[in-house]
Amino acid sequence: MSDRLDRQMAFLVEADRLKRIERANWITGRLRNENSAEHSWHLALFALTLADHAPEGVRIDRVIRMLILHDLVEIDAGDAPIYGTHDTEALARQEQEAADRIFGLLPDDLAGEFRALWDEFEAAESPDAVFAKSLDRFQPPVLNLHSEGGSWPDYDVTEDQVRARVGTKVDRGAPGLWSWLSPKLSAWFQGG
Repeated sequence: MSDRLDRQMAFLVEADRLKRIERANWITGRLRNENSAEHSWHLALFALTLADHAPEGVRIDRVIRMLILHDLVEIDAGDAPIYGTHDTEALARQEQEAADRIFGLLPDDLAGEFRALWDEFEAAESPDAVFAKSLDRFQPPVLNLHSEGGSWPDYDVTEDQVRARVGTKVDRGAPGLWSWLSPKLSAWFQGG
């Protein structure tokens, strides 16, 4: 019992480091950058609140679990802004190594369970993971729209870039959310 609890606590204390990882996204009002722990919590709340936009058969409890776990690798690998430039292959290797280390802190049964959820999210093939990925792409532009464009001016982002990098993923797993967001993006980028 003691070893199991020691390993669970080691993981939980390590997970607290996610609060230190600053993201490119701004919180509403453009007051400061969001951290990765805040992002994960907010995504879980998005999933809970927007569950009625999930395709039939999606299990929101699994989506929430994926969203809580998906960015833990940023403790080691850092945040890679969607509009930034980075070596995607090197980042993928860093994230795999981070997943090995961080989930490896847990007792074997939890390590396997959490890692499988993380891998499923990354692959974005199951209905649960596709919806989770859609929410992960949906939340930042929602915040940007309420933050004077948030990170868009910082990266000189165009509407076409948002549609290509965000729209396709949101539309794939949550077309109703994309239908809501798309005209709002157009209005913002056209100065309206």
